[in-house]
Amino acid sequence: MPGLNLTRNEAIERASIIKRVHSYRIELDLPKDKDVFSSKVEIRFDAQEGASTFIDAITSSVKSINLNGEELSTDLADGERIQLPNLAAENTLVIDAEMFYTNTGEGLHRFVDPADGEVYLYSQFEVPDSRRVFPVFEQPDLKAEFEFIVRVPSHWVVVSNQPEVKVEEKECGCGRAKTWFFKPTPRMSSYITAIVAGPYEKVTSELTNSEGRVIPLGVYARKSLMPFVDAEDMFELTRQGFEFYEEQFKTPYPFEKYDQLFVPEFNAGAMENAGCVTYLETYVFRSKVAEALRERRAITVLHELAHMWFGDLVTMKWWNDLWLNESFAEFMSTLAAAENTRYAKEAWATFAASEKTWAYRQDQLSSTHPIVAEIRDLADVQVNFDGITYAKGASVLRQMVAWVGQENFMAALKVYFDKHSWGNTVLDDLLVELERTSGRDVRAWSAKWLETAGVNTLAVEIENDEAGNISNLGIRQSYAEGFETLRPHRAVIGFYNLVDGKLTRTDRIELDIDGEL
Repeated sequence: MPGLNLTRNEAIERASIIKRVHSYRIELDLPKDKDVFSSKVEIRFDAQEGASTFIDAITSSVKSINLNGEELSTDLADGERIQLPNLAAENTLVIDAEMFYTNTGEGLHRFVDPADGEVYLYSQFEVPDSRRVFPVFEQPDLKAEFEFIVRVPSHWVVVSNQPEVKVEEKECGCGRAKTWFFKPTPRMSSYITAIVAGPYEKVTSELTNSEGRVIPLGVYARKSLMPFVDAEDMFELTRQGFEFYEEQFKTPYPFEKYDQLFVPEFNAGAMENAGCVTYLETYVFRSKVAEALRERRAITVLHELAHMWFGDLVTMKWWNDLWLNESFAEFMSTLAAAENTRYAKEAWATFAASEKTWAYRQDQLSSTHPIVAEIRDLADVQVNFDGITYAKGASVLRQMVAWVGQENFMAALKVYFDKHSWGNTVLDDLLVELERTSGRDVRAWSAKWLETAGVNTLAVEIENDEAGNISNLGIRQSYAEGFETLRPHRAVIGFYNLVDGKLTRTDRIELDIDGEL
């Protein structure tokens, strides 16, 4: 039995059988005082007629399985997958199941606030955990529309990727309950869908985007934490991020709203759920903190917002390009901070001191690996979610932008977003556009920088004339033992004189460096 893992080969085979997933209609009944919850899903999809496959579902129990009007045996479910035999060309699958709440930050996490006893829920689906909340074809290239219908206690609110269209209140066996009906999402991957429910409190605002559309904004936190939430700072950063990204990408924000929620016991920094971003509560400051921590929060806010385009609108085909998702967002968040926020002076210095030094440390360990790593299965994703993925990837991406030119880089992104909106891509799809706009051999650059590991050292060699002036200057490149790759670099060399006790730059040369000398 393959268990909870999913191999890339299995995903490729399943995608060859499932021609298109049209929609999920997901009904959740979320009680506050139980260990399990009800999950009923209706899925419409096209498939290879007569073929068989499976759907992912980590369940407590499966009550019924109906495929194209025929009741199937629940023995086809093993608690982790449900087998689907004899598919039609057009299929409707209805599964009624019970799922577990978790306290580990996977699937639907349940938290009891010690301050007031209130229960708070939130989802965390990356990498493979939407299957803990509803049966799903759990791989990023099987995109679909998702429609959520969620029943909760009457004093709770529910937040999802899309705005609610109506809320109905009725009496039920456990007291009064409200059912929240949400608009179907655009086509997206399951790992960026989201459900957050509980007596969260909120602050609202709005912005007008580049195409004149009003985007509702919300900041949420649990009741006992809300007095400490700096919503206005969150809104200011969000507006600055929207303005910068829409101008740089020449692509409007792709979703209808933008909510940001601080959630308890979160096991990551933040998560880029489409239109429904979650953050750990450490970013709610209950007392005066160092400005560096506020800057870190700002970078995280801008990082998650960048994902709305790169990751959510256009998504990797498989997890081997996860590095590109994260590296892109990390680079773009620092660029946005440097060019359109109050952190303009320190953003790149902070990046060098934190991200780049982290990358250097990671890249000199025996555990280092190429930025583009082979991801054979879901287990490999967890192993490679590290400083190489985030910090070295972002540092190298900055070098790429310097090498092709920022204007060319952004022009390539515009075409990339236009071509692949609501779809899936591989790295080469981006490289093609970068080569077209820059005229440079980006694939050769990629092979040296992204597909090999290890650190290069650049050393200056200077010859002086009799008067002490520089007559010849060279840059020698070397590599670490065991990592015998010399790479192309775009570098800036500054020349300085000491004037009145201060260093004064007299000249600046920007050049390409390649080879040993």
